[in-house]
Amino acid sequence: MRTLIETNLVVQTLVTLALGAIGAGIGQVIGLPLYPITGPALFISALSLAGLPLGLAIPFRNLAFLVVGVGIGAGMNAEARAAMLHWPFAFAALAGLLLLILVVNRWLLETLFGFERRAALLAASPGHLSFVVAMSSAIDADVARISVIQTVRVLILSVLVPFALGALGADVGAPMPQAAQVMGWGAMAVLMLLGAGLGPVLKRVKVPAHFLIAGLLVSASSHFFDLTPGAIHPGIALAGFTAIGTLIGTRFRGITLADLRRALLAALSATAVTLGLTVGIAAPVAGLLGMPAAHVVVAFAPGGLETMIAMGAILGADAGFVAACHLGRLLFLPVLLPMMLGRGSKPA
Repeated sequence: MRTLIETNLVVQTLVTLALGAIGAGIGQVIGLPLYPITGPALFISALSLAGLPLGLAIPFRNLAFLVVGVGIGAGMNAEARAAMLHWPFAFAALAGLLLLILVVNRWLLETLFGFERRAALLAASPGHLSFVVAMSSAIDADVARISVIQTVRVLILSVLVPFALGALGADVGAPMPQAAQVMGWGAMAVLMLLGAGLGPVLKRVKVPAHFLIAGLLVSASSHFFDLTPGAIHPGIALAGFTAIGTLIGTRFRGITLADLRRALLAALSATAVTLGLTVGIAAPVAGLLGMPAAHVVVAFAPGGLETMIAMGAILGADAGFVAACHLGRLLFLPVLLPMMLGRGSKPA
């Protein structure tokens, strides 16, 4: 069975998705917050660490991103459009938060865990794993340790953010919100095709999670002008969110328990600092913007881009606001990191 899973991408994907669905079911039974994401993330992570070769083939992953993007874009409404007026302030607060996370976590990892200064900064980065790994390789930093810390950050934030949202008053145990109107199958097919065409274009200009963003853009534009009213079918939305949670868990494939033990305490410490700073900044920003604190936390929390956007959708947050903040985070980091590496690092 193991050999079959390893050699057949379709079988591997179907097995992984089935196990992810089981994880979602377990999460629902035991009452995990935002169980469509947290249940599969935890279950698949455990199986991956145990050595099961799980993974999603790229076409399946892109399809899931596209479905979730179309679903999230359907949340673009008059209330969301009004919130756009407040975004410049939110972006300034987000930039300040990212700088604070980098400075505090760099000090933490360097002082308490013995990281070299540049490696500490890269491990502290609140996102952009591929960029961080590339820079780590370029300066001969401890790529394996940095990668484990970044992977743990994504998983832990995916699990802890829902609990933080519950503490802020969000109803994270409620079923997924039901739309008053469901989008027609023809309209959804058109949006999926348009998103599939736009995805490769966004990839060429290096937009992260390009199929998710493509689906979000075409759906949001269409709903902005009331061309395709209604949300996607709740069953399809649930499947998409479960696939996102499953994808989080597969990040642990290839990471050994020894790798995890070596970096776990540092990863947990840095993630705890990151979450604390995020809530501490997001709560007052939410008050100034007149938005629910839980929605701003989801927009600012540096978990996986697709994961946080999906969480925002489950909570009914402003889709455009959440997506814009996470894209902004990934635009700020490639500027902040090289600047801080250049100014504050020791020579190689």
